[in-house]
Amino acid sequence: MMRHDVGAILGIDFPLFAFSHCRDVVAAVSRAGGFGVLGGTRFSPEGLEEELAWIDAHVGGKPYGVDIVFPENQAVDAVQSPAEIIAQLPQRHRDFVVDIMAAHGLDFSVEEGVSSIVQATATEIGEQLLDVAFRHPIRLIASALGLAPQGMIERARAHGVPVAALVGSKEQALRQAEAGVDILVAQGTEAGGHCGEVSTLVLVPEVIRAVPHLPVLAAGGIVTGRQMAGMMAMGAAGAWTGTVWLATTESEVGDTFREKMVTARSRDTVRSRARTGKLCRQLRSDWHDAWDAPDAPPPLGMPLQSMLAVPALNLAERAADSGRTGARDLVSYYVGQGIGLIENVRSATAVVQEFKEDFAEALIGLSEAFAG
Repeated sequence: MMRHDVGAILGIDFPLFAFSHCRDVVAAVSRAGGFGVLGGTRFSPEGLEEELAWIDAHVGGKPYGVDIVFPENQAVDAVQSPAEIIAQLPQRHRDFVVDIMAAHGLDFSVEEGVSSIVQATATEIGEQLLDVAFRHPIRLIASALGLAPQGMIERARAHGVPVAALVGSKEQALRQAEAGVDILVAQGTEAGGHCGEVSTLVLVPEVIRAVPHLPVLAAGGIVTGRQMAGMMAMGAAGAWTGTVWLATTESEVGDTFREKMVTARSRDTVRSRARTGKLCRQLRSDWHDAWDAPDAPPPLGMPLQSMLAVPALNLAERAADSGRTGARDLVSYYVGQGIGLIENVRSATAVVQEFKEDFAEALIGLSEAFAG
């Protein structure tokens, strides 16, 4: 079996990758010897510039990366203006969301925040985000939700930056490899956010076998160093993680969601189209139950569903954090099945240290088992 050293490629000591929308998490993980990856798509170009400048000043010279989403399939025409896209929101769906919020004691206007959702998924915004990213000393650029754009790969090559791509099947891995990416992230169905149907335990070795010449990172449900060691025993070059960083003191989520995280079971997550229009795993809440009801309208495609869901769920989280108890049952976020193994909130640095300790103990255990 071919072994790939992503540590040597990216300049890291411990191949633990932390995807986060929070710059504090990214910087803390990289300083602690892992590799922080900032989810950049939710930022405007100006906002991303501010975030990366902050990371540069606080990462202590350690390497980090950026993830930009370029969705392949959307329910809108890329050349349409934000106003034209917003006009496509059916009145039935608008009324349905207003009613959900009212049932939880919240007044909601559909127009609140929808323009920013449209702009975040526009191709030209993605290109502008790349402009910003390549102005900084990033060591990795990652692409999700579709084939890595050829222009992105070419620009990364010119800057000497490796390209990673998330895949949920062997077929997707082969397409990304043919496109020219440098690293594959095999993300199983246990993962939070957009994910496929194949288990991490099956997907990782399948991708490694299909694309042996590329390093493969294991993703999906991994929240401990022992799991990471298990994935690397199968041939993975490292672990790509997300959910575990939400349960840190630095993360972008509010206190209500953190509290729900540490009491949730792995069975409390759901793959649903009710947030983005594409299947993605989240913590189940009254929001999902409402959209699953027999009289509910079908979720819209991306980005239309996000235009309804994201502002509504953001409002619910703010309201719950301010003491509005009726809003608590709506609070949700992207989260994987590994949530069932998370029992407390710690600092990101402490999480990295625990990963290292668990990883080492697992390796010692394996060595002793073979020696015996």
